[in-house]
Amino acid sequence: RRLNVRVNIELLSISNPVHKKDLAVRLTDDTDPFFLYNLVISEEDFQSLKSQQGLLVDFSAFPQKFIDLLQQCIQEQNKDIPRFLLQLVSSAPALDHTPVSLNVVETNPFKHLTHLSLKFLPGTDAEIKKFLANCLKCLKEDKMMLEEKLKNTEEDLTRQLSYTQQSLSEKSRELDKLKNEWTAYTTALSNKHSQELTSEKERALQAQTQYQQQQEQQKKELENLHQKSIQQLQNRLSELEVINKDLTERRYKGDSTVRELKAKLSGLEDECQRAKQEVLSLRRENSTLDAECHEKEKLINQLQTRVAVLEQEIKDKDQLVTRTKEVLDATQEQKVILEESTEEKQRHIEKLETTIKSLSAELLKANEIIKKLQGDLKTLMSKLKLKNTVTIQQEKLLAEKEEKLQKEQKESQEMGQSLRMKEQEVCKLQEQLESTIQKLEESKQLLKTNENVITWLNRQLSEVQMAKKLDTPASAHAGGRAAVSPHGMPDRPSFHSSGISHPISPLYAFQNFLEPTYSKNGNAQCPVQFNSQLSKVSQCSDAHTVPAAGHPANKENGGQLGLESKYLKRKDGSIPLRGLSQNTLNSEYLTPYLPAKAQLLPKAAGTPASAYFPG
Repeated sequence: RRLNVRVNIELLSISNPVHKKDLAVRLTDDTDPFFLYNLVISEEDFQSLKSQQGLLVDFSAFPQKFIDLLQQCIQEQNKDIPRFLLQLVSSAPALDHTPVSLNVVETNPFKHLTHLSLKFLPGTDAEIKKFLANCLKCLKEDKMMLEEKLKNTEEDLTRQLSYTQQSLSEKSRELDKLKNEWTAYTTALSNKHSQELTSEKERALQAQTQYQQQQEQQKKELENLHQKSIQQLQNRLSELEVINKDLTERRYKGDSTVRELKAKLSGLEDECQRAKQEVLSLRRENSTLDAECHEKEKLINQLQTRVAVLEQEIKDKDQLVTRTKEVLDATQEQKVILEESTEEKQRHIEKLETTIKSLSAELLKANEIIKKLQGDLKTLMSKLKLKNTVTIQQEKLLAEKEEKLQKEQKESQEMGQSLRMKEQEVCKLQEQLESTIQKLEESKQLLKTNENVITWLNRQLSEVQMAKKLDTPASAHAGGRAAVSPHGMPDRPSFHSSGISHPISPLYAFQNFLEPTYSKNGNAQCPVQFNSQLSKVSQCSDAHTVPAAGHPANKENGGQLGLESKYLKRKDGSIPLRGLSQNTLNSEYLTPYLPAKAQLLPKAAGTPASAYFPG
């Protein structure tokens, strides 16, 4: 149903005990005195209302905004389809002292939007009584005011009536006088007008006769003048026709030229628009090229950081390699723990190999990325060259926009310079990568040498263990012979089974060997032969002897053997080194550990393996 509701809005200020403001809203119906709903909103309540309904207004401006919404509802209430509505919604089927909500709704074809929703409480009996008492009081006051107004109006009206009656009597008298005067005046005027009309008619007849005579004379004169003017106009017409023909010919020619110029103008406008579009496309492409260059710079910086990280890892690997060398030196001193430590180091070396393989794969990926970047840079340079040629052609066609195109050419040249700088930086990065790859290869070679040294040490240990077992039967046989050097020192033994020629430090003593026998000729040499189970001894005639200059014993002892001299000194309970295998001797990693003047001779076919040393 539809009702006319009265809305009272009051702003109450309370100063005791705390100064605050409340907004009181009251709904009443003039036809129903028991229709009363109240709402009191404090500043705290307004904050919660604001957060719930998403209001954008402060408490101070809220009353005026609410009044504006009500005024819009009042303006739209008489329309068939109002835009703003006031809805009073209650949960009960009838308004029977239950809380209601007042909604300000904006309607549109799509949705009904509620701008504001306020919950009102029904008035209690005391509030209704108070409201009715106020209404009675207001009605009584209005009644008293109306009665006073009625008395005043009656007195005024009686006074006005008496005054108007007096004025009416006076006006009627004046009217009678004016009527008499008007009748006398009209009769006098009618007599005057009749006399004037007769005189005017006589004058008009005389003037008419005069005008007719003048008109006939003027007509004759005008006919003569008209004939003369017609002859002049005919002559003028013939001249104008000739001129008109010339002008029409000129006009057709001008139209043809105008059409040609319009066609040219349209073509030039199309070319101008195309040039503008191409200029805009060039600017966009330049902006995209700038963005791509920035991305390429970021990639290059990332690759540089990656290369630095790889160099740091390679340095760490070098440090690890040096540590492994120290550990190997320590393993020579601690022969008892060699087997366990070598196994651990083999595992560690396998891990290092896997890391180096991963590093090499990452470096290959980095090289591929750099190649891709170089290809992108080349394509960008070709694009820039094409664009430069296009801009030069456009400069010839459009003279007005030469300045803008020159600026773009300068920008493209700067881009080319920056790209060249980037190419130089990429070349530098490639050189750095090559240097890092070389360092990696060197580290791989060092790791290989360490592996070979470890295998050599393992073989030495196995041979030493075998020698311990075989020393006791070798001491029982006394058939061996020892060769003597020219300086009185026993010559180094040669191991036929291994086929190597390696000088062994003379500081150790072969405890199980026989006494050396000196030959008469001091300069002669003969290889040492052992009657042991390690190898089959050959005859002296079957061995090849090589004469060499004599060297002092301390020179031989001071030769670099690949290991430091402290590991070759005799210790208590030490076991002499018997020999190395042919494979380890022929490898490229043991050649730098031989003496400077020592020579390894190849084994001849059909001869036993023996080693020869310089004196």
